Amino acid sequence: MISVENVSKSFTLHHQGSAVIPVMENARLRVEPGECIGLTGSSGSGKSTLMRMLYGNYLAASGTILIGDTDVAQANPRQILELRRNTLGYVSQFLRVVPRVPTIDVVAEPLLRTGTPPEAARHQVEMLLTKLRIPRTLWHLSPTTFSGGEQQRINIARGFAYAFPALLLDEPTASLDASNRETVLELIEEAKDRGAAIVGIFHDKAARERVCDRQIDVAEFAPVSAS
Repeated sequence: MISVENVSKSFTLHHQGSAVIPVMENARLRVEPGECIGLTGSSGSGKSTLMRMLYGNYLAASGTILIGDTDVAQANPRQILELRRNTLGYVSQFLRVVPRVPTIDVVAEPLLRTGTPPEAARHQVEMLLTKLRIPRTLWHLSPTTFSGGEQQRINIARGFAYAFPALLLDEPTASLDASNRETVLELIEEAKDRGAAIVGIFHDKAARERVCDRQIDVAEFAPVSAS
């Protein structure tokens, strides 16, 4: 479902004499349906960079990034949007939504854009918000005013509302108490059971060891310094 082959990435610092900073080379991984891969490595090793290339936010310098039948490294913007609509979900650490849009509509949006009838979408969203312990009194308020933990749970509800065949999870248990952490781990396990291919960053070691079938240290993909 997810295949990365010979991917490299560098950044050009245009305000510092166009210095080129190599970040990653010959990155490779493969994720089968129903499998969860955990990315590990020290801060700055490239975990988030790889995730952003998988999602199409960063352009790879070389190589292929296949999500299903789409090569993200070569796809045009319309293809990327279509991939995100139907195939690839992403739970980030940060809530990014249009201000003043009610929480229930924020979470329902991935379902509605894929053709789920509004009544069925609302039912699914209400179940998720209840499961993630978001009080009903907050459902019709904008999540931009919520606490950090509540916003994280809205991100999770939005990411798991639609049954994406592939999922990217960036610290999905961060900012969560024990009860909500357990709920999120159960959602990940349910997604695996239905066949989702998952790539995640988990600084929570116990969570990583519970849900990840394999772990990949991105330090393996560090550029080789010229001798």
